[in-house]
Amino acid sequence: MRTHIVWDWNGTLYHDTEAVLAASNAAFAELGHAPLTLERYRELYEVPVPRFYQRVLGYQPSGAQWERLDAVFQEHYSRLRGGCGLTEGATELLAAWAAEDGTQSLLSMYEHERLLPVVHGFGIQRHFLRVDGRRGPSHGQKAASLVRHLAALGPEVSPARTVLIGDAADDALAAREAGAHAVLYTGGSQARARLEPVGVPVVDTLAEAVGLARELAGSDARTGPSAGHLG
Repeated sequence: MRTHIVWDWNGTLYHDTEAVLAASNAAFAELGHAPLTLERYRELYEVPVPRFYQRVLGYQPSGAQWERLDAVFQEHYSRLRGGCGLTEGATELLAAWAAEDGTQSLLSMYEHERLLPVVHGFGIQRHFLRVDGRRGPSHGQKAASLVRHLAALGPEVSPARTVLIGDAADDALAAREAGAHAVLYTGGSQARARLEPVGVPVVDTLAEAVGLARELAGSDARTGPSAGHLG
């Protein structure tokens, strides 16, 4: 059985962290909060997003406030993402993995109907067995989405031979829930200091992540999955 990579989108394959920061700051400004620096954003960010907002604001936004924050964020992000591109080397890595006969898919918490045209715009959809965006509330977690995603890929994709490459601790927790491996990339939403305590490999480039994915899943095939492993 071949090694399968599940790619995260925002902050991983898609280099949009600055756009996300600007859109987040626009949302915070609605409640009179000063803007965050990128460093501070990466220190505070977590999933689910309402918990992140609570850490920034110092209180839990009401339902109406949350709806307003989300609407402002989406409005600004939709405008700013036009200036974003794929992470350096991503196109070549996707093509190389496919050429090695490895399989890959894309799972994002970005709204599904908005995700698809962006992915198609970069011409990379041919590399993926499946592309899934978020179909539920914007404040959900990734674990349930990953379990559904892997189930939809069918029996040819084994969770034990699957590596999720993402940029947030929540990606590693989702992988654990699904019985898969994880590698976390430092170029996205969370600082290395927030990623390392999760207990999975942390890398500075996507090329390193792919190399580790190859080793992790290959090792698991030889020794069998360990109970409760993160990666």
